[in-house]
Amino acid sequence: MTIPKILVTGASGFVGAAVVFRLLLDKKFVPVAAVRGVSLFTGLCPVVYFDLTDPESLPVLDDVDVVIHAAARVHVMKETAIDALAEFRKVNVEGTLRLARRAAEAKVTRFIFVSSIKVNGESTGLGENFKADDCPAPVDEYGISKHEAEEALKRFGRDTGMEIVIIRPPLVYGPGVKANFLSMMVWLNKGIPLPLGAVRNRRSLVAIGNLTDLIVTCIEHPAAANQTFLVSDGRDLSTTQLLKYLTGAFGGKASIFPLPERILIMVASMLGKRAVAQRILGSLQVDIRKNYDLLGWTPPISTEIAMHQTVRHFLEGQKK
Repeated sequence: MTIPKILVTGASGFVGAAVVFRLLLDKKFVPVAAVRGVSLFTGLCPVVYFDLTDPESLPVLDDVDVVIHAAARVHVMKETAIDALAEFRKVNVEGTLRLARRAAEAKVTRFIFVSSIKVNGESTGLGENFKADDCPAPVDEYGISKHEAEEALKRFGRDTGMEIVIIRPPLVYGPGVKANFLSMMVWLNKGIPLPLGAVRNRRSLVAIGNLTDLIVTCIEHPAAANQTFLVSDGRDLSTTQLLKYLTGAFGGKASIFPLPERILIMVASMLGKRAVAQRILGSLQVDIRKNYDLLGWTPPISTEIAMHQTVRHFLEGQKK
């Protein structure tokens, strides 16, 4: 029996690399790592060159059954482009469509697109949830480009018959996480007091192991075809609860004290960080019941275990 071959773009990135590792461990599929440069997967699985930013770059898709497209121009905190939306569109919309056309030519049966919860919007009311089939309401350039890519893929799928699966994760964390989550762990590890002990928001997060599990489920599940899914750990946390989980994983040495949210917003505004404060203090919750209803899928990894895995990997890295 032929083992299905799965191309994973962005295989050097946080999500893409985790997907390739999961496929290697499962041994049910042959992963093909699509990367822009040197790959840690050389010798472990087939590796092909692919640069989403290069219009002339198209990966070899011989005998590939499914494409998992995790490569993207990601959200940029300090944007330098004069026309940021145009830059996002070149990569996330035009590049994605070039890849989809190449996949259709190669008779790929299913195209799984790792999108973003930003397609739904930036925030929800406390106790309210984004749903997979809500009307999209992206705000920033990154979210807009991801939404446009989704719509283009849906049209392309209808025209060609290639099955399109869209997955919109919120903040993804786990061993090797970067950006703001890494900064938060650095602060906690140093014992820097954080004035976030009284935040009553709710945010959905997804552990990298839970995200990869849903992606792998969508490779072959017949009910995943032409569907959009949101994903999370199934447990929403306040910022305070998140910090307490991490503090416990660090052995309880971190310092968190309460400060009224209005004071936090005022101070952040004075420092020109109001948008950052709104992300920390605001709510963003997602409803993942569709995943169970259609796929029978629930998150296999608990929040507690995922947090401990993340902190343990971080601490091991600090020893090197």
